[in-house]
Amino acid sequence: MFIVENHLGDLELEKKETDGLRLYKLPSNDWVPSITSVTSFYNREVFREWRKRVGNEEADRVTKEATRRGTDFHEAAQAYLENKELDWKDYQPLTQFMFHSAKSSLDKIGKIHAIERTLYSEYLGLAGRVDCIAEYEGELAVIDFKTSKKIKPEEWIEQYFVQEVAYACMYYELTGIPVQKLITIMVTPSGEVHVYDKRNKGDYIKLLVKYVKNFIENRMVVNG
Repeated sequence: MFIVENHLGDLELEKKETDGLRLYKLPSNDWVPSITSVTSFYNREVFREWRKRVGNEEADRVTKEATRRGTDFHEAAQAYLENKELDWKDYQPLTQFMFHSAKSSLDKIGKIHAIERTLYSEYLGLAGRVDCIAEYEGELAVIDFKTSKKIKPEEWIEQYFVQEVAYACMYYELTGIPVQKLITIMVTPSGEVHVYDKRNKGDYIKLLVKYVKNFIENRMVVNG
């Protein structure tokens, strides 16, 4: 049985999609980009080159498959952490297999502060929806659930850690509660699981500033 502490109240923000970006409306009435829009924008050339290399049809197929796999796993993990009974008839057999592969890692989660909650930062001018903020092996962490065809080297997934540190900053700004570390639980269709445990938040805050600066400068060029 997972224990949930709500330090965010009933916080929710209006959101919209425009020009391929997800925007959130802050209490100040300003519209700000999602952190995923910022990280995707920063890495846009990598994705363009990949689509060019494999072709649009294959890229669309892979993206659709990955999105479905990720969504199903997220839904199962969320239901489990919310102490709900999992009815596997509602899921693909692969989702059940991946969930059970990752269950021992999920069971290291302790007291939960947030599951699938909207966060924002007036200071950073960012918002987004975090997978989970909870104690992980006794320390408060931003926890991100990722599915992938294969386990990826850390240098390939810098944007994951940047996104997670943004959520840590947002949560601290909203609650005054500091996050100790960033946890990424990655699971593959073959059942391989890897947990990335990052404690050097300062390094990723510097990268976050770099990502945001790149986004603002390029948006100014586009809008100018």
